[in-house]
Amino acid sequence: MTISFDILTLFPEMFAGPLTSSIIKKARERGLIEINLVNIRDFSRTRHRTVDDAPFGGGGGMVMEPGPIFEAVDFVRRRHGGAGPVILLDPQGERFTQEMARQLAREKHLVLICGHYEGVDERVREYLVTREISIGDYVLTGGELPAMVIVDAVARLVPGVLGEAEAAEDDSFARGLLEYPQYTRPRTYRGFGVPEVLLSGHHGEVERWRRQEALLRTLVRRPDLLASRELEAWERELLQAVGEQINRLLAGARKDVVQ
Repeated sequence: MTISFDILTLFPEMFAGPLTSSIIKKARERGLIEINLVNIRDFSRTRHRTVDDAPFGGGGGMVMEPGPIFEAVDFVRRRHGGAGPVILLDPQGERFTQEMARQLAREKHLVLICGHYEGVDERVREYLVTREISIGDYVLTGGELPAMVIVDAVARLVPGVLGEAEAAEDDSFARGLLEYPQYTRPRTYRGFGVPEVLLSGHHGEVERWRRQEALLRTLVRRPDLLASRELEAWERELLQAVGEQINRLLAGARKDVVQ
């Protein structure tokens, strides 16, 4: 399976490093992913290749015109004989998640539009874009960095991109939990050791320890993730036991305060 990304941007030079290094570079060389950078300015009809104008009704800042964006998408569609989802990277969009990355990884072609200035003409949202995505509740100078994030997150889910098939599913969020603690050589460093279970050679115990640690780490750091996860019986029992232990500690602390 190959997935193709067409990234519509005003600053294609920003992508030189992230998309020509490491795993993404190797995946492109092996033909597992294709990335095309499309300069929106190439579709401007003005002498100076402008793509923005002042907003109707007044106000500060500039707004990206609809014409160059529509024509850039038309160009991409002609080249591919159609197009998959047309995605606008925008702080107003739905928040990007691992599940969303999985959905997008099933597509053969993605068009990513990098917004800029005060945003894009609303007609782009209404009549061209099929999905709006935000990578978080903060504002960036443009959609280029979010586009890089999405390409990286989606590409690594394409079969063959990562060295081991299980690697993508073991990472944080892949199974609805944060990743378990990881250790490597040396066995002892500055007096700090490694959990004995990891040295036992008992794969079943190691797997259970890892799942237990992932569950507890998620409970402490991101309890919101557990609300949407269907827990197994042993996971519910573990969380219940942890909750009872916390309650006992709190009760003991309150008793000491009263005394």
